[in-house]
Amino acid sequence: MFNPWFDLCLSALEAQQVIWLRTLRIAGGGKFAEREAKRMVLEKVEAAGHAGMMLASGASAVKVAAVYRRKISANKKRLSS
Repeated sequence: MFNPWFDLCLSALEAQQVIWLRTLRIAGGGKFAEREAKRMVLEKVEAAGHAGMMLASGASAVKVAAVYRRKISANKKRLSS
């Protein structure tokens, strides 16, 4: 999109919003909290594996960051609604 560093900064800010939204959901307890905690862990493991495969296959760090950015944006949208 813009400069990769600017994109990275936007991702970091959006990731903080997702962390806050997830914290609120998990703090609420119940089945939604349990589901969110499990989903969060599964997403982290899948994202790390996917990033590793992308880098091993020669993808640039910018492409890997773009994948993370889309995931972060999707989580923010899902948790905000």
